[in-house]
Amino acid sequence: MQNKEDYRALEARYYMPAFSRDLMLVRGEGSRVWDADGKEYIDCVAGIAVCSTGHCHPAVTRAICEQAKRLIHCSNLYYVPGQAELAQKLVEKTGMAKAFFSNSGAEATDGALKLARVRTGRKKFVAFTHGFHGRTIGSLAVTHKPAIREPFEPLGIPATFVEYGDLDGLKRAVDADTAGVVVEPIQGEAGVIIPPDSFLEGIREICDRSGALMIVDEVQTGMGRTGKWLAIQHTRVKPDIVMLAKGIASGFPMGALLAREGLEFRKGEHGSTFAGGPLACAAGLATFKVIEEVLPSVPEKAERFRTALSSYSPRVRGLMVGMTVGDRCAEVQKRCAERGVLVNCAADGNLRLVPPLVISPAEIDRACAVIRDALS
Repeated sequence: MQNKEDYRALEARYYMPAFSRDLMLVRGEGSRVWDADGKEYIDCVAGIAVCSTGHCHPAVTRAICEQAKRLIHCSNLYYVPGQAELAQKLVEKTGMAKAFFSNSGAEATDGALKLARVRTGRKKFVAFTHGFHGRTIGSLAVTHKPAIREPFEPLGIPATFVEYGDLDGLKRAVDADTAGVVVEPIQGEAGVIIPPDSFLEGIREICDRSGALMIVDEVQTGMGRTGKWLAIQHTRVKPDIVMLAKGIASGFPMGALLAREGLEFRKGEHGSTFAGGPLACAAGLATFKVIEEVLPSVPEKAERFRTALSSYSPRVRGLMVGMTVGDRCAEVQKRCAERGVLVNCAADGNLRLVPPLVISPAEIDRACAVIRDALS
């Protein structure tokens, strides 16, 4: 491994400068990571809510290694080992009917938009301000942030944006050509923004009246992140389509599209060479088992964060924690890193914590002490 300065120079020469970064992480175990200088951190970013089972969980790494010895890739021309089993588990835990795998959350969003269009015969979508659904041309069309969307317009998918939480605005925006309403049950990239009570129920009612599909983006909130398999399960709402990714395979690139009974792709309407491959499904199945074991502990861990950070009015739903700190966010993030805790600045001066679901009470206490110190 080259030292960080040499590596930075190598990247500057050969890699497109799309990211702003400084730390070089080289090893992870559980809720801890180590940088190239050997410094240890409690990781409350978890690869942006990806490392749900922690870093290099033994059960996950073992499943990947064992599968890699048997079959790495075969394409979707053939039955894929583990694919049907993982689809069954996701369907049973979420109450949906069918699954289709992808390589990322953005691809899952693209698939959802395609499915909504082909089954409704409609063309338009409604999404919400501050929402984030991906950076492909399709998913970007329903992603609100102008700075990342507008440079690539026209995107080819008509979308209207309504203020998050505004049901009256949504009623005005949805019409007879609206294929679907795309919503995050909690806005993650916006900084863990929890919607008003009955907002999701209101979307369901508007979709039922108009014939539009309710498309729920659980890429960040799903797979146990909020204390349930889906964040929408904190309500009585049954969506038409759900997107998953991030925590689904502990860091192995994977996403999923889930749909209710009567909504599915027919032969030839959608496809992917890599999606739901043997390695991804092995990682997903192992991840699923670990989440089943740790899920009951998530609410207690959430309350530990809430109590420890109560002076700063945290927004907490499971192991999604957001705090508004304004212009100081980057400074707080840096101070935390200096003290050995990784946190993340999301949009609009919001500090975001999305640690592994396996984080221990002692690690929570240590992380919160560092965060309090940085904030004060």
